[in-house]
Amino acid sequence: MNWIKRLLKNKILYYSIGGIIGAGILALALLEFVIMPNFTNFNQGITVPDVTKVSLQEAEEKLDKYGLRHEVLDRRANSVYPADYIIDQAPAPLQIVKPNRKIYLTVNTEVEPTSVVPDLVNMSLRNAEIQIENYGFNIGTITYESSRFRNTVLRQSVAPGDTTSRGTTINLTVSDGLGDRVVDVPEIVGKSLSEAQRDIRRAGLRVGEIRFEPSEDVTPNTVLSFSPEADELTEGETLTLVVSERFDAREEAESGVIDADTTDIAPPDTSDIDN
Repeated sequence: MNWIKRLLKNKILYYSIGGIIGAGILALALLEFVIMPNFTNFNQGITVPDVTKVSLQEAEEKLDKYGLRHEVLDRRANSVYPADYIIDQAPAPLQIVKPNRKIYLTVNTEVEPTSVVPDLVNMSLRNAEIQIENYGFNIGTITYESSRFRNTVLRQSVAPGDTTSRGTTINLTVSDGLGDRVVDVPEIVGKSLSEAQRDIRRAGLRVGEIRFEPSEDVTPNTVLSFSPEADELTEGETLTLVVSERFDAREEAESGVIDADTTDIAPPDTSDIDN
């Protein structure tokens, strides 16, 4: 009799396990084929209509009819379109989306959109360029000045905090990385201008203004002096040069008279003038 009881108990256990497994399979089937499709609108989709080149009001009405939401993502000025016309949309037309999906619209505006100019000073050049583009401005000319930290913005042409039209060009003054060490000023007095310029640049200095003075004793284009007069300067500093020129060149330039041989020039003919 004991073996019969054990057999019955095993059958009940097997049936219980089988019932649990069956219930789990049924629950998964309901979730997969009934609950989830109804929740996610499975196999249901809407073709996004083209709402570009129409007014914002028309676009809103059309999207409402399709069961889609909308949001104005950006406004731009475009002379091709009238004011409040749709320039662009996302998702693009003809894409299949779920019902109630939000469509992002870019709308044309008659008023030029503006942005607040970011503070770019002390940023790296790369970061400054990214900021300029992100705010809708254009990168202008980039000039370099001597300063310690290479490729760091020293100045910007439009003041930070100003509100100005997008598309405005912002010029930058950037550090060239020079100026963190002291260099020897080369011996340039008595050298030709081209040699002096070469030696100045090799020393890590810059050639600034060049002034010419007439000299009777020195060959033209010879360096007479420079300023600032120092044996050492900070790397990147600028030298002003005084250079010789022909002694008579200044007088000719000032008078506007050029010497010429006038021995062959005939006197004016006065024979036809009545006395």
